[in-house]
Amino acid sequence: MKHSNQLIHETSPYLQQHAHNPVNWFPWGDEALDKAKKENKPILVSIGYAACHWCHVMERESFEDEATANMMNENFINIKIDREERPDLDHIYMDAVQAMTGSGGWPLNVFLTPDGKPFYGGTYFPPQKAFNRPSWQDTLLSVTQAFRERRHEIDAQAENLTQHLTQSNSFGLQKVAETDVFTSEKLDEAFRNLMKSADKEWGGFGKAPKFPQTFSIQFLLRYHYITKNQEALQQAILSLDKMIEGGIYDQAGGGFARYSTDTEWLAPHFEKMLYDNALLVIVLSEAFQLTGKVRYKEVIDETLKFVQRELLHPDKGFYSALDADSEGVEGKFYVWNLEEVTSLLGKDAAIFCEYYDITAHGNWEETNILRVKKPMENFAAAKNISISELDSILAEGRSKLLEKRTGRVRPLLDDKILLGWNALMNSACSKAFAATGNEQYKQLANDNMYFLLKHFAAKKENEFYHTWKNGIAKYPAFLDDYAYLVQSLIHLHEITADTNWLVKAKNVTGFVIENFSEKDTGFFFFTSESQTDVIVRKKEVYDGAVPSGNAVMTFNLYHLSIFFDLPDWKQRSFDMISSLGNAITRYPSSFGVWCSLLQEIVAGTNEIVIVGFDFVEIQQEIINYYLPHKVLMASIGPLSGFPLLAGKSGGERTTVYLCRSYTCLNPVFSAKELISLIDRPQNG
Repeated sequence: MKHSNQLIHETSPYLQQHAHNPVNWFPWGDEALDKAKKENKPILVSIGYAACHWCHVMERESFEDEATANMMNENFINIKIDREERPDLDHIYMDAVQAMTGSGGWPLNVFLTPDGKPFYGGTYFPPQKAFNRPSWQDTLLSVTQAFRERRHEIDAQAENLTQHLTQSNSFGLQKVAETDVFTSEKLDEAFRNLMKSADKEWGGFGKAPKFPQTFSIQFLLRYHYITKNQEALQQAILSLDKMIEGGIYDQAGGGFARYSTDTEWLAPHFEKMLYDNALLVIVLSEAFQLTGKVRYKEVIDETLKFVQRELLHPDKGFYSALDADSEGVEGKFYVWNLEEVTSLLGKDAAIFCEYYDITAHGNWEETNILRVKKPMENFAAAKNISISELDSILAEGRSKLLEKRTGRVRPLLDDKILLGWNALMNSACSKAFAATGNEQYKQLANDNMYFLLKHFAAKKENEFYHTWKNGIAKYPAFLDDYAYLVQSLIHLHEITADTNWLVKAKNVTGFVIENFSEKDTGFFFFTSESQTDVIVRKKEVYDGAVPSGNAVMTFNLYHLSIFFDLPDWKQRSFDMISSLGNAITRYPSSFGVWCSLLQEIVAGTNEIVIVGFDFVEIQQEIINYYLPHKVLMASIGPLSGFPLLAGKSGGERTTVYLCRSYTCLNPVFSAKELISLIDRPQNG
């Protein structure tokens, strides 16, 4: 019996894009899984996301083709998944395909037995055999034939793969002695290993394609702060500067694309993701605090302006992404030709075009991506004009281009709202407020947090959903959602001194411990124990495009243990780092968040308490400084339930207390005095 495409009722823009394919797509769920068992048919799971260029290509070539769709409908139960809605399934089946083929990516197409175990798969399949890849129709035929004629082999392969997934998930039982892990020598080793892959000419790490790798940059900034190592600072700054000057940064409209296809950061993969922009704002905020470089503040402002202009729901949730394509062409919305710019800018066009590398023959596929080849100071000197005059010509030009661009056909907006990515942007707003003092960012962080706590709340106390759209929240939240949410609550408390945020962070952490813990290792599973539709509960520890939920939970446990005096939570964070042991320092680019946390524990955390009637002013001054390793509490007077505030009073004047490494120093009365205490050598 023929079923029609079932995706029309889904809220995901990616699934909606496929709702009119002739393929009888199902969303992941009991209906499709039961049907596969009942009809004894293999399952084809196809995973992608709305901003994915090759996902669109494969849809046009294969899933919109009637003959191909008939083959799929006849022989398979076809399931379409938005990887951003179901990252748990994406992790499992991506691991399976990587184990089979040695590589992965999206679109991800994986074949499962009727009970959901993977036995074959790959990424993009062309309509005709090409690029050393079999055609999609040939693949469908050979899988169908194998399933019918060699079923025992397929079942054996599926069992082996599932076994492999379970085994690769069994780390964390080996503990390394804390004395071997928590040392400054280990951090020096992490630094040296990271610098082996550093691109000292163009910034960043490794060769093309190049990703921002914000965690590595953040580690270098903090390593410099502790050790005064100049090479660390230089590489961090070079990486940020080259990205900001490159085409990966939208020179006209602000905001960063996902990655660069070349070493020079010129040609991005044009999709703009919420999480990348959040992570870049976070690291730029730290870089601005450390260096005072005005360009970093400008880019923070430009990027958050872009986020508010193009990714903000009226109720203050953040949308997920903007597509790379418009009118079926990648990057079309963002690129320019010389005549267009010349007619728009008139007499200022020559200087503008030279500054942004706009030429008649183009710098990318016969068109132009705006980028900066020479720093503004050098360019102005060469042209014999003042920096302020150049600045005003460029600002005026960018504004005209941006206005003109609004008339173009826009890339698709992925308007689902994800809890974890919103929490990352929430942290970015808090960090940006701390660095710049712009009250609007604090307001945005507050408004967004109220939105999240209201719209994502699930049935149980402190339980949340993963995604929200059009008033509907669904799918149980994953570890990353909870981890990033708790961290953003900690950051929000730091800039507001509102202890309700801290209490919420502690309560949500309690929920995570109860529902996500692996008892034997102290790590956390990606999925809650109440979730039953996955063949294996994975543990994720690598910091990739987004931070590992386990790394962020380790940060949360460590910091909350100081706020609430919870030695068990602190020990658990130490145990998690210890059991990863040498992997963190050996492979720092895969463990960047872990590296920064290890560094804080080794260097010691500054426990800062401000008590008194005008605490707000001193608190604002303190958070404006670059103090990466701190917990901060501020209040008019002592507060019960918060050990750091117990017994502390401001007296006549607002008083600032500093404790670190189990030792408290004499109280001081200003931010400046506090900073000089912190900057004093530990043994001095």
